[in-house]
Amino acid sequence: MTTELHGPLAAYAARLHATIGDRHHIASPFGAWLLLALAGTAATDQADRPAADALADALGTDLADAADIARALLDAPHPLVASATALWHRPGQGDGGRADWRAALPARTEVGALPDQAGLDAWAREHTLGLIETFPLKVGPEVVLALASALATRISWAAPFEVAEARALGAGSAWAGQLRRTLRSPGHGHRCAIASTPEAGDVIVHAASARAEDGAGLVVVSVAAAPQVPPADVLAAAYRISAGAADGAPPAGRRSLFDLPLGDGPLWTVREERVRTRARDGREERHTAVLPCWSARSEHDLTAPALGFPAASATLAAALALPVQDFEARQVAMARFGRYGFEAAAVTGMFGVTSLPPEGAARIAELRFGHPYAVVAVATDTRPDRSTGPWHGVPVFSAWVTEPEELPDADA
Repeated sequence: MTTELHGPLAAYAARLHATIGDRHHIASPFGAWLLLALAGTAATDQADRPAADALADALGTDLADAADIARALLDAPHPLVASATALWHRPGQGDGGRADWRAALPARTEVGALPDQAGLDAWAREHTLGLIETFPLKVGPEVVLALASALATRISWAAPFEVAEARALGAGSAWAGQLRRTLRSPGHGHRCAIASTPEAGDVIVHAASARAEDGAGLVVVSVAAAPQVPPADVLAAAYRISAGAADGAPPAGRRSLFDLPLGDGPLWTVREERVRTRARDGREERHTAVLPCWSARSEHDLTAPALGFPAASATLAAALALPVQDFEARQVAMARFGRYGFEAAAVTGMFGVTSLPPEGAARIAELRFGHPYAVVAVATDTRPDRSTGPWHGVPVFSAWVTEPEELPDADA
């Protein structure tokens, strides 16, 4: 499932983030992709071919495969990622739709009469843990059809961050002068690396995670490149690295600290100390990361043809025999990244010693997230028999962080 979905989602994320641009934002490409996958279940007739082809292009996969993936995810809820979908239509309209398509919807997709605005807002609150108060679209008498998805998570890190002075972000960081305090990864429970990527060159990587009792979890991956690298390339590198984050694998292209020069660089500082180490070659590598708190609330227009919603609208109109002449599509999303945890939500509407070892050398790198960087939150879904469930490796939220925030006094 991870292999099937991660590539299409990364491609769709590139499209969505490109339409948003380089401003500070949070989004859920996955939330939008889910709606397109549900709409694709309706595209079966030859007459729907142009819309079906456009939908498949946006989804990055065959419509039947996309529908199967959506059903597998929605019918087996993730314990740390609340998810919901709905299809509503005006009473007395849309009842002539094909029954075979309706039967193909995930069992947990709500189908029924179009709610009023208060009902839509209540649905958004209920399915986002109260993180989003209002539905992203305003219903009016002209609305005959609505398709919606909601995703939400609220997690506590397996190991909370430590607190550092903001100057740890580096003398070259503008953020170091704006903030008093920042976050530093603890000595356990977080993963850090320097990696070489085809999209963004050398990047720094930090991953923090939360895990439920049944083995499911969420990993939040932060990736920064040199300041001059375009945001789209950093986001692409972040999605590539996130593909292995669910399995705890080090990023492809991981750089050894012993291959890097000692001293300061734009993204890290490397120093060497004499330590006691059990490393077989007497050379040990240690990493820490410093990064700021941040939060974001964003609204996104999803009407660009490349995002697939024009085709989704046409497909649903034909399937339900509805007189749809135009469409609206928007997403509202929020996220908060702090010392103790992470929370995020989106509503899309289409409407972690005994004796002394020998002495050796340790190279120690401090990775500095001191300028804009990318974040991808990836679900994990492992089972006691070592198999993986449908959510494993799914990137649920992604962000471009340009506006750091001060660590609240209560968390210091």
